[in-house]
Amino acid sequence: MGQGQQENVATSLADEVGAGISASLAPVDAELARRYPGDPGTRQPVHTVYVPADAFDAGTVRSWGDRALAALDEHAPDAASLARALGLSGELAGPVYERVRAKLEREPVEDLRIDFEDGYGPRSDEEEDIAAARAARLVHAAYGDGTAAPYMGIRMKCLEAPVRDRAIRTLDIFLSGLMEAGGLPEGLVLTLPKVTYPEQVTAMVRLVEEFEKARGLEHGRIGFEIQIETSQSILAADGTAAVARMIVAADGRATGLHYGTFDYSACVGVSAAYQSSDHPAADHAKAVMQVAAAGTGVRVSDGSTNVLPVGPTSQVHEAWRLHYGLTRRALARAYYQGWDMHPGHLPTRYAAVYAFYREGLEPAAGRLAAYVAKAGGDVMDEPATAKALSGYLLRGLDCGALDSDEVTRLTGLTRAELESYASPRRADLTVSAP
Repeated sequence: MGQGQQENVATSLADEVGAGISASLAPVDAELARRYPGDPGTRQPVHTVYVPADAFDAGTVRSWGDRALAALDEHAPDAASLARALGLSGELAGPVYERVRAKLEREPVEDLRIDFEDGYGPRSDEEEDIAAARAARLVHAAYGDGTAAPYMGIRMKCLEAPVRDRAIRTLDIFLSGLMEAGGLPEGLVLTLPKVTYPEQVTAMVRLVEEFEKARGLEHGRIGFEIQIETSQSILAADGTAAVARMIVAADGRATGLHYGTFDYSACVGVSAAYQSSDHPAADHAKAVMQVAAAGTGVRVSDGSTNVLPVGPTSQVHEAWRLHYGLTRRALARAYYQGWDMHPGHLPTRYAAVYAFYREGLEPAAGRLAAYVAKAGGDVMDEPATAKALSGYLLRGLDCGALDSDEVTRLTGLTRAELESYASPRRADLTVSAP
């Protein structure tokens, strides 16, 4: 048949068939939209730093940055020495080192959790009351004077019976203190630890709902992270994936699932010497978390290492290589956030993140540009891959690994256009790079 010749299009089904199928699937359509809204489109921090409530003060964020810079000055005073310590290529060494130092000077901590749980320990009620009120005052002041991390909040105690009342009271004092000071900051994040049953998540939902009602806040204003630290949170007694049920129980308020390396490892019987985020037990737990969270808008975070970069330079470099390797491993597995326990972890956190995005910049940008131009090439990409490529570039922009002008030059796309490929929800938001 010649080009342009009219086709004879035949059908056999009545219009009522399609209409009936659509009607029968309408509840499924609604359920899909409710349960799987996709990525929220907001910036995800590359790490969470947690500081015991009694150690947190107005200078904590700057102190962590200064101590990290001091570690660089002592143990890797230039790009070449950091490259030797971590195995960075010569091409990456300079740009990564410069960006790490700039980040530590400008925004050393992206997400900070004031810890009232394991890092704080059991205290008298009076002491914890005072610490919770003080934390609220300091967080409010930090957002007011521009010294806050982009995200800040508390990790309360869990909702198990022995500490439940204390957890509720600390949460109430902290949130009430913020409200009395002027309101909840946009970067507020709350972490609920040691969750074992979905009913504990339901209880947390009730807590924040009641607080919203008491303070006249918009319904849904307060979200929270769920920390996965027990085997029961991965596999329930009936054999189901409890973590998936926890996301449902959160009723749209869960913002993240955070893996707790050492509590989870101990829970499944891993010996102390082998407790690490790359243990097979950790990989299994995080894989379940990842699948449960996919498409829900809930983000997954890796855990931490407890090997601190302290002591002589040889010992610091060994700890840095471990942390760098674990962070790179997590990034390759799509865990874009982790936990850092010491200021000395910041140089390798940012070195790993920046190397990950900078070494992949040109290949990712080239593939995305070819996809947009329908230019073909040696890789046949689909819309889902274009979404992944643009998401990769956006995460690199958000953390400071990439600059907007170089991304635009290589892709031909503005940030808004990148966001439209990454997520319709993201395209509706303005996300500022640090």
